[in-house]
Amino acid sequence: MNYLTSLLRSKPAVLALGFALGAAGLGLAHTTEKSLSSNPPATLKLADPGEGPSKSSYAPLVKEVLPSVVNISSSKVVHNRMSSEEGMPMDPFFRQFFGQDGNEGGGHFNMPRDSREKALGSGVIVSPEGYILTNNHVVDGATDVQVMLSDKREFKARIVGTDPKTDVAVLKIDAKNLTPITIGDSSKVQVGDVALAIGNPFGVGQTVTKGIISATGRGNLGIEAYEDFLQTDAPINPGNSGGALINDRGELVGINTAIISHGSGGSQGIGFAVPANLARNVMDQVLKNGHVTRAYLGIYPQDVTPAMAKAFGEKDSQGIVVGDVSANSPAQKAGIQRGDIILQINGKPVTDSNQLRMSVSMMQPGTDLKLRILRNGTERDETVKLAEMPTETAKVESNDQEGGSKALEGVEVSNLNANIAHELNIPSSTKGVVVTDIDPASKMADSGLQKGDVIQEVNHQPVANVSEFQSAIRKSGSAPLLLVNRDGRTLFITA
Repeated sequence: MNYLTSLLRSKPAVLALGFALGAAGLGLAHTTEKSLSSNPPATLKLADPGEGPSKSSYAPLVKEVLPSVVNISSSKVVHNRMSSEEGMPMDPFFRQFFGQDGNEGGGHFNMPRDSREKALGSGVIVSPEGYILTNNHVVDGATDVQVMLSDKREFKARIVGTDPKTDVAVLKIDAKNLTPITIGDSSKVQVGDVALAIGNPFGVGQTVTKGIISATGRGNLGIEAYEDFLQTDAPINPGNSGGALINDRGELVGINTAIISHGSGGSQGIGFAVPANLARNVMDQVLKNGHVTRAYLGIYPQDVTPAMAKAFGEKDSQGIVVGDVSANSPAQKAGIQRGDIILQINGKPVTDSNQLRMSVSMMQPGTDLKLRILRNGTERDETVKLAEMPTETAKVESNDQEGGSKALEGVEVSNLNANIAHELNIPSSTKGVVVTDIDPASKMADSGLQKGDVIQEVNHQPVANVSEFQSAIRKSGSAPLLLVNRDGRTLFITA
């Protein structure tokens, strides 16, 4: 009762406090509404809804090209079996289903023999008949390839042919109402041109990224056997492989192929695309012959560095030097010699070895190749009838040998004998000294000399043993020109 009496007695005060707070609240609300209504209305300038995209927009050409770019999903059966010895210990819970010993594995169980591996990529429709260009690595070994068009239609694709050496593959789907892309001339692409990459990165769906052409003719990257890449900073991410690289006219100039990611797995602004001309050449041969046939010159070309030019007595480091000539090759039959410097092919200057390899590889066997060469300071013209590229052979690793000599700083050599020559996969009659050890920090290692190389000449002077090698090195100075036999072919190396 005391509590109720106290509460009732305090009620007027409570009510008074409530009215006071309510009045304060109403006053605050009234003040806020008044301040808002005192602002003048905003006058906005709105875009004309009838106007099209912005003047710098690529939307019209992207809209035109998107139907030509497809998503590709491939799968292949991978044969793998984890034996009971290698298998995972079986959890006690599963033993009630599989038995105490599993599959007679003593508490282990075997994994399935086969599993299905899936991959995602992109492709480009290049003809109304349903031919599609993509990367070989997108469909390599695939037993099932599915293609989804931009309008969500799905088709099973047939692999018409592949060329692993350029990472190009040709697919075909049986479909109507297709939108083939316009193929541009990739030889006219210049550094600084606008580039748009279209594909299906990370499987999220069709995506467009923009950049420029950063470089042309990129090679010697170790990505493919034949490299003549267009480099771009347009982001190319996993899943973009096989997609389209187009110019600002909507023309196909490349097939997106690879990136340098420095371990991140994503784009770092250094992407590479197979030029459209090369991809088209591969497709034409696949459709005509069922495979790619390459011409063969039969030399080992090397870039002429300033140091090498000096060693050859030349002022300019132009052209490419013939490091070796294969026996019975078109080059040998035409009289091309080791040490010749090739200045031009078919009247056009040749600037590096990769350019020569790519030019010859895109020619057909039987083609006459005109060479301008420099031999002993005199220019001369030679014509070589190209043959078909022979099948490549496997390479054999070399053995370490003891008891060598270090006449060249950081390099240890030993006499070459028949047993070592056999291990190095070179003729037993080969003369020279074998590199048995090399300091990775030495100038010669930096220049490319490797353990297992056979040094046959020093400054054009043949060396048959360690004694002759030491004598030749003492006479050569600080930067000798070495003729090296590696895996049966020769090349020049200088510090």
